[in-house]
Amino acid sequence: MTLAQAEGEPAAGHTALYSLHGMWCTSCALAVEGVLQRAAGIESASVHYPTATVWVQGEPGATGFETLAARVARIGYRLGPLEAAFDAAERLEKESRYLSLRLMVAAVFGMWTMLASLLIYAGAVPAGRIELVMAWLSGGFALPVVLYAGVPFYRAGWRTLRAGRPGMDVLVSLGVLGAVAVSVWLLARGSAEVYFDTAVMLIALLLVGRLAETLCRQRGLKAFDALTLPQADVTLERDGERQTRPAEEAARGDTLLLAQGETLLLDATLTTPGWFDTATLSGESVPRYLQAGQKVYAGYRYLGAGEKSMRLIVDATPGERRMDRLREQMRLLQTRKGELTKLADRFAAWLSPVALLLALITLPVVWILGAGTEEAVVRALSVLVVACPCAVGLAVPLAALAGSGQAMQAGVAIRDPAAFELLSGVRAVAFDKTNTVTAGRHRVVHFAHREALPEGFAARLAAAASESEHPLTLGLLRWASETAHQDEKPSVAHREEVAGAGHRVSFADGQCWRLGRAAWLEEQGVALPESVEDADYAFASQVVLADDDGWLATFHLADPPVADARTSLAELARLGYVTALISGDRQGAVSWLGGEVGLPASACYAQRAPEAKARLLAGLPAPTLYVGDGVNDTLCLAAAGVGVAPMNASEAAREGAAAQLLAPGIGGVVRLLVIARRTRRVMIQNLAFSALYNTLALALVVAMAIPPLAAVLAMAASSLSVTLNAARLAWAEPPES
Repeated sequence: MTLAQAEGEPAAGHTALYSLHGMWCTSCALAVEGVLQRAAGIESASVHYPTATVWVQGEPGATGFETLAARVARIGYRLGPLEAAFDAAERLEKESRYLSLRLMVAAVFGMWTMLASLLIYAGAVPAGRIELVMAWLSGGFALPVVLYAGVPFYRAGWRTLRAGRPGMDVLVSLGVLGAVAVSVWLLARGSAEVYFDTAVMLIALLLVGRLAETLCRQRGLKAFDALTLPQADVTLERDGERQTRPAEEAARGDTLLLAQGETLLLDATLTTPGWFDTATLSGESVPRYLQAGQKVYAGYRYLGAGEKSMRLIVDATPGERRMDRLREQMRLLQTRKGELTKLADRFAAWLSPVALLLALITLPVVWILGAGTEEAVVRALSVLVVACPCAVGLAVPLAALAGSGQAMQAGVAIRDPAAFELLSGVRAVAFDKTNTVTAGRHRVVHFAHREALPEGFAARLAAAASESEHPLTLGLLRWASETAHQDEKPSVAHREEVAGAGHRVSFADGQCWRLGRAAWLEEQGVALPESVEDADYAFASQVVLADDDGWLATFHLADPPVADARTSLAELARLGYVTALISGDRQGAVSWLGGEVGLPASACYAQRAPEAKARLLAGLPAPTLYVGDGVNDTLCLAAAGVGVAPMNASEAAREGAAAQLLAPGIGGVVRLLVIARRTRRVMIQNLAFSALYNTLALALVVAMAIPPLAAVLAMAASSLSVTLNAARLAWAEPPES
């Protein structure tokens, strides 16, 4: 895709997003995905298990809710409207409690099952009759584990089997139930060689993995919370009367009253001009003066315009606002899957039916070849147990976990270990500007003043700027504090701020200073010299200062790059990555910053809204990595293959990103990409080894008699080998800064 295409219209075909209830694992997601993809009129379908989101594309009639809900219900799942982040978090909270209870049952009762089995295997029981009693006790303690803790596996296995996409749960269910059935049969024949421990071990180990996965999914939903505006009341004017109503009760065309300092909860159109803080969606730190007729969006904060409140016309209500659309687009973008996860899914999907077929063939073949019925049944059970693709399931996550540890040592916290699947293949790296490539701390880059500055100028400026939180005033304060040294600050008698324009400061000695925008000072009758508009500093933000005698000084301030920006971007270019700077800030500031850090003008994009930034990002060579810090970056963080939040990022960006830098600057991005390349090599090694193990183990267990316990131990050994290979990555030295 080219940049031009990225800025164009979306692909043809009607799309829809729904929530899916009743999923237990990724096999469930694959089963539903397969059913939907086979439906008439559906061009493409994707089920994102972590957020329980279904995305479909196709003919409008085929993607309708009623049509798809009926099809999904046939295999035991429930389709619903796209649920709110709060509802999803509540659902996952219930799931985690549900899993914790089942795991507790598996641990408490399974412990006694394992102990009884161990005594039998070790020959520690003195008499055969007592050994048989121990075997019965082993089965008795295994019953709560099998009949309660293992139920979700059986349910998921049955549903995926009905969908024609049997996954790991089918093998686990058959392995567990088969081990119990064979054990009961052996007990009935008077044998103490039972396999209840096999069933208990499979259930307990897999429940631990599912609980950890659910807790990770629960944490990931916080990204959507960050894009959820508060449910609060708004002030409407209806029939000449002011009414306070919940935002949900507002309608298009209503007159909305917005007080100075209040955050807008609805999308609207201005009826009068005013100053707004638009950083939520634009990322621009400097307030914007918007004219009557311009659209403003939920999340903007009204700073004032000479009056304490203003009237607006409501354009969009909750559910239709721009912020709501951003949240929906985030869910859509997260329905994609990593390359290696797809490969592991395909292998597990292929392995399940093959193992079932081999088990069914093994039973009669071994019996026909002269082995007894007991041996034939036990060999068939061994085929099912040894085929459980636990090593396949661990191959990618364990390597990702080891890579996460390395990244942490290198100053990067990985929130989503699965991100390593894409990190190693990243081809393009894009950065936001403010608080990412820059420190977010404006500094004076040019200072012009009249010939004679008043005595104690810097100290007086520090006093004038000391109580303001505006980023430009804070820059002046830093400059004044560095220049004033030990000069005593004069006392301020009165301070008055004019929103978005500047402020007046009266000192105790009678002097009055005004500092702010040049246009505002001219409105106050201050004559400004031509040098105020210096073309060489057009990239910088300007603050003009005047006293009782007229113009006093002009400051040009810019947000400088972080210390390691130039070297990090040069290293990324050396490693072959395409780099870009994408910002909502004005063109002059973005172009200047690009020059400072060594980026060509063609790689610097300014004045981009969140949606435009995401489209532009889609035009870069995929997979992409995006580094951004604000709410306006959340869509890009979701649209990118991997999102990274800098150290001082907002909560919205942190929750939406797969990784966060733990040190100032962007050097951590380079270290992360180097670690990711190492991690991918280990992932591929693990995946290849686990696939080879399952293939050879199946062949071996079919060819010769291997008891189920040995099959379980072999399965554990394969998982251990994958773990040790991943540990080798964890023990390696992290890349230097």
